[in-house]
Amino acid sequence: MNGGRRIRVRRTQLLVWALVSAALLLFVAANGHFVYVAFNSQPDCVPHLKEAKGEDGAFRAAKSAC
Repeated sequence: MNGGRRIRVRRTQLLVWALVSAALLLFVAANGHFVYVAFNSQPDCVPHLKEAKGEDGAFRAAKSAC
Protein backbone atom coordinates (compact mmCIF):
# COMPACT_ATOMS: atom_id res chain seq x y z
CA MET A 1 0.00 0.00 0.00
CA ASN A 2 2.82 2.39 0.77
CA GLY A 3 4.21 1.99 -2.76
CA GLY A 4 0.98 3.28 -4.34
CA ARG A 5 1.07 6.38 -2.18
CA ARG A 6 4.70 7.01 -3.13
CA ILE A 7 3.84 6.80 -6.83
CA ARG A 8 0.95 9.25 -6.37
CA VAL A 9 3.16 11.71 -4.48
CA ARG A 10 5.87 11.42 -7.14
CA ARG A 11 3.32 11.95 -9.93
CA THR A 12 1.92 15.01 -8.14
CA GLN A 13 5.41 16.46 -7.69
CA LEU A 14 6.15 15.90 -11.36
CA LEU A 15 2.91 17.63 -12.35
CA VAL A 16 3.64 20.60 -10.08
CA TRP A 17 7.17 20.98 -11.50
CA ALA A 18 5.83 20.74 -15.06
CA LEU A 19 3.21 23.44 -14.40
CA VAL A 20 5.73 25.74 -12.70
CA SER A 21 8.17 25.27 -15.58
CA ALA A 22 5.47 25.99 -18.16
CA ALA A 23 4.41 29.15 -16.30
CA LEU A 24 8.00 30.39 -16.11
CA LEU A 25 8.55 29.65 -19.79
CA LEU A 26 5.38 31.56 -20.69
CA PHE A 27 6.46 34.52 -18.51
CA VAL A 28 9.93 34.66 -20.10
CA ALA A 29 8.53 34.33 -23.63
CA ALA A 30 5.95 37.08 -23.08
CA ASN A 31 8.52 39.48 -21.65
CA GLY A 32 10.93 38.64 -24.46
CA HIS A 33 8.19 39.52 -26.93
CA PHE A 34 7.61 42.86 -25.16
CA VAL A 35 11.32 43.69 -25.40
CA TYR A 36 11.39 42.70 -29.09
CA VAL A 37 8.37 44.87 -29.91
CA ALA A 38 9.74 47.81 -27.90
CA PHE A 39 13.00 47.83 -29.85
CA ASN A 40 11.57 47.09 -33.30
CA SER A 41 8.51 49.35 -33.44
CA GLN A 42 8.56 52.99 -34.40
CA PRO A 43 5.35 54.82 -33.52
CA ASP A 44 3.98 57.30 -36.02
CA CYS A 45 4.06 60.98 -35.25
CA VAL A 46 0.96 62.32 -33.56
CA PRO A 47 -0.27 65.89 -33.82
CA HIS A 48 0.92 68.03 -30.93
CA LEU A 49 1.52 71.65 -30.06
CA LYS A 50 4.63 73.33 -31.41
CA GLU A 51 4.75 76.17 -28.86
CA ALA A 52 5.52 75.69 -25.16
CA LYS A 53 1.94 76.07 -23.88
CA GLY A 54 -1.31 76.24 -25.75
CA GLU A 55 -4.91 76.96 -24.93
CA ASP A 56 -6.84 74.90 -22.38
CA GLY A 57 -3.64 73.99 -20.52
CA ALA A 58 -2.36 71.73 -23.31
CA PHE A 59 1.38 71.17 -23.52
CA ARG A 60 3.72 70.16 -26.33
CA ALA A 61 5.77 67.00 -26.54
CA ALA A 62 8.89 67.09 -24.38
CA LYS A 63 11.13 65.86 -27.21
CA SER A 64 9.51 65.70 -30.60
CA ALA A 65 10.91 63.26 -33.17
CA CYS A 66 8.84 64.75 -36.02
